[in-house]
Amino acid sequence: MSRKILALILTLLSVVYLLNPTAGLFELIPDNIPFIGNIDEGVAAFVLFKSVRYFKSGKWS
Repeated sequence: MSRKILALILTLLSVVYLLNPTAGLFELIPDNIPFIGNIDEGVAAFVLFKSVRYFKSGKWS
């Protein structure tokens, strides 16, 4: 049960973070820093793909 809730929370947070415009509500690493500015978006996308894969695998039912 707790894994299901954690996966759902991580999915929602990563979607909100990825849909957040650059100058939006929060930004972990500013995008104007060369080479590392988009790492936080990459991590959010990775978390989103992993959580979608978790839900798609059927382990959560």
